[in-house]
Amino acid sequence: MTNNFSLSRHLAHALLLVSSVAACQAHAAKAAPAIPAGVAQPKLVVVLVVDGLPQEQVTRYRDQFGQGGFRRLLEQGAWFSDAHQAHGITVTAIGHSAVLSGAYPYQHGVIGNNWIDPVTKKSVYCTEDGNFHYIGEETQPDDGTAPTKLRVSTLGDELRYATGDKAKVITVSGKDRGAILLAGKTGTAYMYMEKTGNFASSTYYMQQHPQWVQRYQAAKPQDRYYGKSWTPLLMDAAYASDARDDIVPAKPGTRNTFPFAYYSDSGKLDGEYYSRLKSGPFLDELTLEFARAAIDGEQLGRNPAGVPDILGVSLSAHDYVNHAYGPESKMSHDHLQRLDRMLASFFADLDKKVGMDKVLVVLTADHGFANVPEFTQARGISAKRIDGAKLVDALSQHLAASLGIDKLVTTSSLPNIYLDYALAEKSGIERTALEDAAARFLLQQDGLAQVYTRTQMETGAVATRMDTLMRRAWNRQLSGDLMLVTKPAWYFGKGIGGTSHGSPYTYDTNVPLMVFGPRWIKPGAYGQYAEVVDIAPTLAHLLRVRQPSASEGRVLTEAVR
Repeated sequence: MTNNFSLSRHLAHALLLVSSVAACQAHAAKAAPAIPAGVAQPKLVVVLVVDGLPQEQVTRYRDQFGQGGFRRLLEQGAWFSDAHQAHGITVTAIGHSAVLSGAYPYQHGVIGNNWIDPVTKKSVYCTEDGNFHYIGEETQPDDGTAPTKLRVSTLGDELRYATGDKAKVITVSGKDRGAILLAGKTGTAYMYMEKTGNFASSTYYMQQHPQWVQRYQAAKPQDRYYGKSWTPLLMDAAYASDARDDIVPAKPGTRNTFPFAYYSDSGKLDGEYYSRLKSGPFLDELTLEFARAAIDGEQLGRNPAGVPDILGVSLSAHDYVNHAYGPESKMSHDHLQRLDRMLASFFADLDKKVGMDKVLVVLTADHGFANVPEFTQARGISAKRIDGAKLVDALSQHLAASLGIDKLVTTSSLPNIYLDYALAEKSGIERTALEDAAARFLLQQDGLAQVYTRTQMETGAVATRMDTLMRRAWNRQLSGDLMLVTKPAWYFGKGIGGTSHGSPYTYDTNVPLMVFGPRWIKPGAYGQYAEVVDIAPTLAHLLRVRQPSASEGRVLTEAVR
């Protein structure tokens, strides 16, 4: 896609932008409903993020849920069926950053799980910071230890500011980025350590763990699953509509069907075993167990200062399961049913410990998922994995051959590709000419639908929804000079088996958004369009605190009492 636009298209873009501004002004004029004076703030806000849960799985398997988990939120809370992670690169770090910041990547600065540092030109991890290390755990240079790269405030930061730091904001996840990006700058994050099975924090937050964490670690709950297997929860007939197991080829040394055993080849409790726990229900069970320990240890929802607290729980296992087997698989289906029962138990405990009449619960996801390409192909739809390394190498060779200059592609972190503008200029090649040559070549390659150039992004013009989503995902300082979009059902990956996410298509953007809290929320199934960035301003309204610094979402007024 080039940057040569006709005058009529420029005018169309201008009109679109003017109408967007007018719409925003009209929205701003519609004030959120006032909270009645007699209605207290929630004592505890629980934010649940199910990593890699597409909205369609919630509706597809709804009839098999029990009464106390997802069904409780769906039937007694507000459920937005047309809710989206409304940015074009749908990955874990970006999705988690959106939940409590209300911001898009172009502002919050987390543009992927990894990206290229503009100074060092090396790949960096979204939550790495070498100034800090895990407490009592081995720490690698690229391990996630701090929210340094998150450029904006979160709801937790604003709540702590409003309460003079008396409010507690505690987050826990199977992934470091899942906990850290929910916690913001002033909360406290705990994450699963795959070498020991512990949940630990880092020295960004404290120098040593509190007593309740030390007691939890000493009990070694992660060891109880050794030698156990994950088997189906329901009768065989319940899975009749799922994809055949052999749709996903088994990778060497692995299984692609039940049962899945948790052990180590060494016969000992070691990193191999603790890492295996991630791909199945036991990781989520441990995460919720640690969340219960945090509720007790930190007295969440019973703050002596009388102020609200926030508990963020990111449940990581569904993402691992969907990557391995696809959202159409029996394994993904069963995992969601098991998670439903876990949530029912967790909500029951919340009711006992805090009282659900004092708790506000939000459940969402960081992204959805594409089906496994083999499954999609069997249904007559084009789908395939694109080897990103080969694609970038082919682009580099093409530019060298066509423009007569080698190494015009400096590096990549797909979907971002970085070009050497200085080298091109030195050789008399204009920046737009280099971009256009690269874009023309890429759009001739299998599986690519769109290529956005830096020049296009810097003009800010948008004409389609995809344009809008990709513009939100592009950060001027950090993002690449080319941003690629695959065709629907195609994605960047190689090898056999499994699937992924990351696109601006609805299977990746449409995620659950459920809000439960009868004192503050009107139950119902809402068909209005909503975004995950709407969560932060809605919660800020109910907590009566300032919205996060870069929040662009709206208060979900239709669901607020």
